[in-house]
Amino acid sequence: MNNKLPAYAGPDSPRSTGSFDAPVGRCGFRKKRNTNSYTIKLPAYSGPDSPRSTGSFDAPVGRYGFRKQRNTNSYTIKMKLPTFFSKLDLLPGCLILLMSCFFWGCSPKVTTVVSPVNLPEDFPATGNGMLPDKWWETFGDKTLNSYVERALGENFDLLIAWDRLAQTEALAVKEGAALWPEVNASGQASRTREEMGNVANYYNRYNLGVSVSYELDLWGRIHAAHQGALLDVQASREDLDATAIVLSARITQTWYQLAEAIAQVDLIDQQIESNQKVLALITTRFRQGQISAADVLRQRQLLESSHGQLILAQEQIELLLHELSVLLGTAPGSLTQPQDAWLMDLPILPVVPVPSELIQRRPDVRSAFINVQAADQRVAQAIADQFPRISISAGAETSGMEVRDLFDNWLANIAGNLSQPIFDADRRAAEVDRTRAALSQAIHEYGRVILNSLQEVQDALTQERQQADYLLNLGKQLELSRKVLERTRESYIKGQLDYLRVLESLVSRQSLERNYIKAKQQLISRRIDLCQAIAGSWQMDRPEITTLDIKKSAVSN
Repeated sequence: MNNKLPAYAGPDSPRSTGSFDAPVGRCGFRKKRNTNSYTIKLPAYSGPDSPRSTGSFDAPVGRYGFRKQRNTNSYTIKMKLPTFFSKLDLLPGCLILLMSCFFWGCSPKVTTVVSPVNLPEDFPATGNGMLPDKWWETFGDKTLNSYVERALGENFDLLIAWDRLAQTEALAVKEGAALWPEVNASGQASRTREEMGNVANYYNRYNLGVSVSYELDLWGRIHAAHQGALLDVQASREDLDATAIVLSARITQTWYQLAEAIAQVDLIDQQIESNQKVLALITTRFRQGQISAADVLRQRQLLESSHGQLILAQEQIELLLHELSVLLGTAPGSLTQPQDAWLMDLPILPVVPVPSELIQRRPDVRSAFINVQAADQRVAQAIADQFPRISISAGAETSGMEVRDLFDNWLANIAGNLSQPIFDADRRAAEVDRTRAALSQAIHEYGRVILNSLQEVQDALTQERQQADYLLNLGKQLELSRKVLERTRESYIKGQLDYLRVLESLVSRQSLERNYIKAKQQLISRRIDLCQAIAGSWQMDRPEITTLDIKKSAVSN
């Protein structure tokens, strides 16, 4: 249903050049009978097919203002306009401009999102230590601290995340520009030659013009697009923080894997030295005819096996140095083997926040939460796109034969435009369905991220506890293997056992020694997983946007 604004005239009012149609409804207006007043209804509501209202709008009350009706959400417009406008006969344009103020309150608001997951009250295990924002500093390793700080400024994954943030910020500015009028200026100069017989005449013409166009955001479509873009900026910032956490964890994991590989090399060197001594001893006994050649061959095989383990450990060191170099933003091979990499004892277990605090602390969960809000804005935008669009345009133009004559004569105009989709083969309706499905997907992804975050914390706590018990068990096995090796050696020397039993004890002992170092590194890795799972964001310096260096990027054919 539509209401028409009738043509009228008064002592202080312009003469109307026609009538104006607009919808009557929850966000429309209605003329009061036998008056020149129009009632605007600005309710705060939310419906499946309607944009959301952000509240009321304040404006002065006067001859061309409006007044709120008591105990209602309606506003009465007084259609008396100043005499200045009556000279321009611009009632339709002025009315449209006035209407934008009243319908501004129909812009959508950011919806509160309820967690789709029932959160537990607490985690079953927690510690007493305090975890700082820069959590890696709790390990007390200065070289590690310097590597992480360096990577936070030079790692390409993080720099790409900064670039994505800059792009979303620019897109938000671009979307918000539609909320403001667009002003354009134009200029033209021409020279005409006219020949009449042998006489040539020249004529100059100069034109200057200014035009203004503005779409009235009656249903909040533009505002929803802008709000969604602003939410994209927030989500992009959270993604940046999540990338920084993952990066710091990868560097810390790589650093202690490197420390473990270096420790393995040192241990295997010791085992090789010990196996060489044993080989020399049994070779002497073989020459004396006390043992068979098979015992010597078995010991040589063990020695060669130790050399093979050494090759693998040295390979691992080189690969980890390459990985660490790339994480630091440098070419592989730029780092040398550090001398201060060691497997430290774990600090005290940090306090684990309760689940309700955890989902507010983790950037990836906050990003998923913001994505739900942004998807909701896209739904409001798609719904509002089905409603009529009203815009106004105004322009002024001056021309003259000489430059000094440009501002003597003016031509000005103002116009109001209304467009309503009638038939689009359900294109807009399909877009509404698509955005609703995207909103449903965002909600489900939000729930998935919450569950994953809870699982990561629970898994890290369980794995660290079990890994600590496993390390204690390996320590007991090492002590027993030492006693077994001593007893078998004594029995072998006395001739009570053959060398095969000694060799089995020696292989078991050396294998346990290597497993113990590996298990200690895995215990540190579990703590890193826990820190990553409960870490929050911290302040980072923003890098400058990189521009193309033409001289460096020039390619010769």
